[in-house]
Amino acid sequence: DAPLLFLVLHPRMRLLFKAEFRKMPILGRACMLAGFIPVERGNPEQSQRAVDQAAAAIAAGHSFLVFPEGTRSRTGELLPFKKGPFIMALKGRVPIVPVAIHGGRTAMAKGSAIIRPVTVHVRIGEEVPTTGLTFEDRDALSAEVRRRIERLLQEQV
Repeated sequence: DAPLLFLVLHPRMRLLFKAEFRKMPILGRACMLAGFIPVERGNPEQSQRAVDQAAAAIAAGHSFLVFPEGTRSRTGELLPFKKGPFIMALKGRVPIVPVAIHGGRTAMAKGSAIIRPVTVHVRIGEEVPTTGLTFEDRDALSAEVRRRIERLLQEQV
């Protein structure tokens, strides 16, 4: 899903990626050259530094593509959202644009190296403003974005 959205959305797009990807020769190098920010998911201090780096990149005019679940679902159902993306948006004082992808899961199953040709539908929702929100609003912001993504997914069925 990430490469598809990266191509479609914006040339100044950045993203957070699993630090383990750095071990993959082509993907890891491409992520680092593109200015993407690695996240060590088992390391809370490094994860916080990654969120701070992302907020600084947002302030410098970059957009961020973030998958709030942190990983792909094996079932296609939305997983619980991580807090980092919402803290990032609040620190950067930027709106969140919900995006839903329908059909991408069948292109490459989680854990598989085989990519199959499929038709993928991308729906882009209305932005969710963060103006006037504080750190304490992060859970409500996450819930609102989740509701909007769920609606976008239902529209595609």
